Amino acid sequence: MADGLDGRGTLTWHAGADRSDLLAKPVVAALDAVPGLEVSEIDPELADTAAFCSAYDSAPELSANCVVVAGRRGETTRYAAVVVLATTRADVNKAVRKFLDVRKCSFAPMDDAVHLSGMEYGGITPVGLPTGWPVLVDERVANAPAPVVIGSGLRRSKCLVPPDQLAGLPTTEVGVFAS
Repeated sequence: MADGLDGRGTLTWHAGADRSDLLAKPVVAALDAVPGLEVSEIDPELADTAAFCSAYDSAPELSANCVVVAGRRGETTRYAAVVVLATTRADVNKAVRKFLDVRKCSFAPMDDAVHLSGMEYGGITPVGLPTGWPVLVDERVANAPAPVVIGSGLRRSKCLVPPDQLAGLPTTEVGVFAS
């Protein structure tokens, strides 16, 4: 790219449908919604964003983190996924809480996030999440100048997705969800 940003780094990428063995089952089930999704195998010890970007020469400005949040209002718990660039932080206490219309909002407990998503902790991705969950994509992710690296549902691989396809996932809302 002319501006030097590249999420592809030094990895070899494959069409998601060709390497579904590198995707969590919920991601495989949702592949039709993201025809441009590519996947690459990585060392699972390098799945955390900073380690991944450093090891595979991938631009942090094109790497997105997906966090599961839980908000409560009365006896009702609402879950959502928030997708933000690795260079930003999810605004859970203001923007996300306001969107979910809850009194209290925080990162979901790890066991809940893993069990409810059907994905591995550290690999949770917005592709294939439960249909009732809003996917809150920060506008910086949706407007990224190139495909964005996201999780695959597994720690041993990463996905590369065009930002418009990420923003077009079912139940997605694009807005300011990061600070």
